[in-house]
Amino acid sequence: MTLFDQTYCEALRRIYHEGEDVFSQRTNIHTKAIPGLTYELHPAKGFPLLTLRKIPVKLFCAEVVWMITGSKHLGFLRQFTKVWDDFAEEDGTTETAYGYRWRQHFGRDQLLDLIEHLREEPSSRQGVVVMWDPASDGLRAPKKKNVPCPFTWVANIIGNKLNLHLIIRSNDFMLGNPHDTAGFALLQAMIAQELGVEVGQLTISISHAHIYSNHFEQVEELLSRINHQHAEIFCRLPEQSFKRSLAGDVSLVEELALMFASQYQPAAPVKKLAIAV
Repeated sequence: MTLFDQTYCEALRRIYHEGEDVFSQRTNIHTKAIPGLTYELHPAKGFPLLTLRKIPVKLFCAEVVWMITGSKHLGFLRQFTKVWDDFAEEDGTTETAYGYRWRQHFGRDQLLDLIEHLREEPSSRQGVVVMWDPASDGLRAPKKKNVPCPFTWVANIIGNKLNLHLIIRSNDFMLGNPHDTAGFALLQAMIAQELGVEVGQLTISISHAHIYSNHFEQVEELLSRINHQHAEIFCRLPEQSFKRSLAGDVSLVEELALMFASQYQPAAPVKKLAIAV
């Protein structure tokens, strides 16, 4: 197993064996859940792309590029996937799109401001980017099709390495977690490249880490794959990846996907995982 496979299995095993039974009123499905799960990764030593089952590589690459554009319209993303369509309005937009929240929703461009801020002040501890809008998300606000699960992240530079700390309020560990982890590791790599620094630590903290009961069979299958062998995967970005993402460069998605796919030999598929919407 890769370094990330090991970290993932340790967390998955803990949730599965130690998690409390929690019935989700939103999805009407039971879960096993634990609070306050945190793990640390070092993507420069091995990119965190799960190999214990196949992860759609092009999907997370396309999402990261789309997010960096700052768009809330799904047109760009629909060239590669329709996974967000369940959360779309009739006009093909989703107001809670992470990139839109980064770059437009709060009246400032948090993402570009972060880049320039860390250029000017590399020792800063104020590189905070937020997706959660307390004026309209959660609590007793009217229900929406979607509210951000990853709701904030912090970037800082220590020892000439860009570190990223992602905080997630709720994480489906079988479907959402591997996808989110790979996506934010790719974002971290792009920002580091743009700033001319190395990739440092990726820390992920999850307030409510859970496994849906209709995924238990697949959990047991993954946890049985302790002898799966796979070389570490490395992220070797094309030049100017961040700037090309800003421009919505479709060809960059293909290049990124090919870069990962050329190193990726995941284990056999598991039974299809149902999405809880």
